[in-house]
Amino acid sequence: MSAQENKQQAEAAYKAFSDGDAAGAMANMDDGVVWTVGGDNSLTGTYKGKEEIAGLWAKFAEKGIKTEPHDFVADSDKVVVLTTTGLNGESAEAADVLTFSQEGKLIAFEQIGDPAIGNRAFAG
Repeated sequence: MSAQENKQQAEAAYKAFSDGDAAGAMANMDDGVVWTVGGDNSLTGTYKGKEEIAGLWAKFAEKGIKTEPHDFVADSDKVVVLTTTGLNGESAEAADVLTFSQEGKLIAFEQIGDPAIGNRAFAG
């Protein structure tokens, strides 16, 4: 897939997620997708597959997660999404790095940014 097609896939997934449509947000994920959560908290680690990611998203939802993407930058198999992310009443800027397969499926996700909000929300 082209960088532009990957960007369109990312935009659609973020819209679905913002609309509360988890199935729509996961529609273009590869079954073996790897989701990495940084920081030093109870959620820090690597989640593999849609089922583990759905569980992770449910924990985020308990803390009122919101993500407002404002820029999508695509090159080759990567899409970087600049977002304002809210969690537990706090917000911060972050960059999400999405990696797509040649078939255009999301195969990896990692958020780059200050993990302090997540560390506070999911301490211990």
